[in-house]
Amino acid sequence: MTQTLEHPTGTPGPGPAPADRRARAWFAAFEDALTQRDTHRAAGMFAATSFWRDLVAFTWNITTVEDPAGVEDLLESTVAGVDPSRFELAEPAEEADGVVTAWFTFETAVGRGRGLARLREEDGQDRAWTFLTALHELKGHEEPRGTRRAMGAEHGADPDRTTWLEARRAEDEAMGTTLQPYVLVVGGGQGGIALGARLRQLGVPALVIDKHERPGDQWRHRYKSLCLHDPVWYDHLPYLEFPDNWPVFAPKDKIGDWLEMYTRVMEVPYWSSTTATSASYDEQAGGWRVEIERDGSPVTLRPTHLVMATGMSGKPNVPVVPGQDVFRGEQHHSSAHPGPDAYAGKRCVVIGSNNSAFDICGALWEHGADVTMVQRSSTHIVKSASLMEHGLGDLYSERALEAGMTTEKADLVFASLPYRIMHEFQIPAYEKMAEVDADFYERLEKAGFRHDWGDDGSGLFMKYLRRGSGYYIDVGSAELVADGEVKLAHGQVDHLTEDTVVLEDGTELPADLVVYATGYGSMNGWAADLISQEVADRVGKVWGLGSDTTKDPGPWEGEQRNMWKPTQQPHLWFHGGNLHQSRHYSLYLALQLKARHAGLDTPTYHLQEVHHLC
Repeated sequence: MTQTLEHPTGTPGPGPAPADRRARAWFAAFEDALTQRDTHRAAGMFAATSFWRDLVAFTWNITTVEDPAGVEDLLESTVAGVDPSRFELAEPAEEADGVVTAWFTFETAVGRGRGLARLREEDGQDRAWTFLTALHELKGHEEPRGTRRAMGAEHGADPDRTTWLEARRAEDEAMGTTLQPYVLVVGGGQGGIALGARLRQLGVPALVIDKHERPGDQWRHRYKSLCLHDPVWYDHLPYLEFPDNWPVFAPKDKIGDWLEMYTRVMEVPYWSSTTATSASYDEQAGGWRVEIERDGSPVTLRPTHLVMATGMSGKPNVPVVPGQDVFRGEQHHSSAHPGPDAYAGKRCVVIGSNNSAFDICGALWEHGADVTMVQRSSTHIVKSASLMEHGLGDLYSERALEAGMTTEKADLVFASLPYRIMHEFQIPAYEKMAEVDADFYERLEKAGFRHDWGDDGSGLFMKYLRRGSGYYIDVGSAELVADGEVKLAHGQVDHLTEDTVVLEDGTELPADLVVYATGYGSMNGWAADLISQEVADRVGKVWGLGSDTTKDPGPWEGEQRNMWKPTQQPHLWFHGGNLHQSRHYSLYLALQLKARHAGLDTPTYHLQEVHHLC
């Protein structure tokens, strides 16, 4: 999924010396207050309306606090143990529209971090408006990069030499028998693989398991027309970026092959054809007992930490509809759709109007099927080209690269805008898209399609963060609906007959195939299946911000619920999202796990509360 985020202060040019001096003065005063443990003075350096987002560095959590009172509470709880120091500008500060933007580095008692601050003048003083701190590495546990990289070859003569291949085979044979993984990652898609690669580089014994035969099969086994809707610059995995001749929108099988190659090259310990069947937590031992089947044989694993990397969408929502047992045609959820080849000339009814529904409708139409889309609620659609130009272009594009915007830097800019105010910067971008593509939207709505721009006009990415549904990035199939090539019906399904789908208003849709493109539930549904409903309820809902908008009930939480951070169930973690999130947030999850593996003290500030069970 993509985020529409322009730089919140515009596109500033080279910063004048005064901006640099102001930033340096602010950080010097801030560090002095922290050194003196004067949390009240430090909090007073934040604007009346302000936001501090911390990615693990201060809180051993992913959390955002607001306003000076929130900052003071965070510092009161953390500053003594964190012992922050060495705040330094990483590059000259810049000023635009009354905001000083400053990249900085810092250290804590156990790590090194990076951050981005935006300062505004308030009451004659520079005060922080937004403040991002992100842990980058742990002291004494740095990744083997640059001058720390492994030698690889062992020069000299050694009769007891063990080759790289022999060492890898010995490790593979020991895993699950004489060697237990410290971290077990359930799910070997892009999320699990990215985390596995991070943990490998940090020296954490980990194992990724997946039910499919080969890494990448999660993509290969989807409907054949599937491709990424996010552009290549947004989708790199850690360590290995896609080559610069990689297509902008990668086909699913190409992504599958890349993931398989990546798993091998990054030496991710990975068991395919492996299914976790049950898991239980031993509080006394402080670890898990996980029963699995590997190639049909039972194996018991005893990891300390369990990571559910089964996809942010959770379990497929397959509706129970009267008449499903008498319907004579074929019916399946979109996640199990094999592709369009077998349905030429067939009457196909697709229930739903989001990404998968549009993709499947388009592919079926291309193969000569008679296709009807059933829209149950309004959907937001954005043209792919417009999203790339007016949304992602400043951070993830060729022009961003030419301007010196690296992927790592873009990710931090991306992370630096607090969710509380993100919609304010999204709305103008979507207003521009509405203007540019006005003809398209007019034709779409004239065809009867019920379109929306989100509860507050903030568009696609806020819908993604809040509810994970209700949108489509148009790569062509919406034109088929606008032109009437794919027929449109509205309403909920009442029942099925032997050969029709009957809606609540009595509309009958003849069908040989019914595809339920009805979305997914919360990720804690996987925990309920593998562990217990009690544990799933203890964790609560996964995903969403608490925005009190459609399908994202309040209260406000300010971060993705239970994602990439400690949960109310000890030693249980959730990891997932799109390729961007798998890349970026795998770092912070891996650092949290490495800190625990290394025996560091990791007191969690504001452990995730539970307000909703699913």
